Amino acid sequence: MASKPKELLDELSHPGPHEVLRGNLALIGLPGVVFTPRAGLGLPAVAFGHGWLQPPGRYRDLLSHLASWGIVAAAPATQRGPLPSHRIFASDLRSTLDLVTGVRLGPDGISVDREKLGIAGHSTGAGAAVLAAAADTAPKIRAVATYAAAQTFPSATEAARRITVPGLHLAAEEDLVAPRIGHVEAIAKSWSGPVQLRTLAKSSHLAVTEGKHWSQLLLHGKPHRGTQRLVRALFTAFFLTHLTGTSQYEPLLEADVKKAAVDLDESPVSG
Repeated sequence: MASKPKELLDELSHPGPHEVLRGNLALIGLPGVVFTPRAGLGLPAVAFGHGWLQPPGRYRDLLSHLASWGIVAAAPATQRGPLPSHRIFASDLRSTLDLVTGVRLGPDGISVDREKLGIAGHSTGAGAAVLAAAADTAPKIRAVATYAAAQTFPSATEAARRITVPGLHLAAEEDLVAPRIGHVEAIAKSWSGPVQLRTLAKSSHLAVTEGKHWSQLLLHGKPHRGTQRLVRALFTAFFLTHLTGTSQYEPLLEADVKKAAVDLDESPVSG
């Protein structure tokens, strides 16, 4: 019998079965962090784009959570200044995927399958993830997930029109930095592939971040455990479904869940 969405949400909000290792992405060519399961061959991988002014360390628990469920998760620590290049950051996200697929990771020689690559991000890092997914170059990105996505230059909304792979976009209900209308909603409505937009109740722009950082003096919002729990579970369900081919977690992705209502759920009509 298939599990109910609430049961799957609870399951995926807890760490998975894999022991997690943390590594320095700089050792293989780019500043940043990488989290991996202790062992595994042909694993899926996700590159994560940090938000404006945020260090990758503010997403440590999210990245570690994905790794505990068998997904290599890496976040470059580039373009962290007040005037980042979104185009270059998008390129760095793609380079991150190239790096983790090009070398064996960890002491036991973990490997990543080049056909199981996803991309995710927060704020302008989410916008850069959209730009990266729209690029017509290898490696091919199979799925895109964002939280509180912000517009970029060049436009993430325009880039979304070229993306045909599945997209999951999570909006923050109380986002005063990148309000849903004009940012993530515009991106989701321009998506050419299967797309879902959810709004997370009582969430702010920085709700997904962890710990304290001086940028909270400039940006509205603060870390929120409830939001972090929902993002961890939904991102994990989404990437396991679309990168590994499992159908086990589809009921969660298809249903409204408390504080994460589905606002848009569309699949393009074939033919």
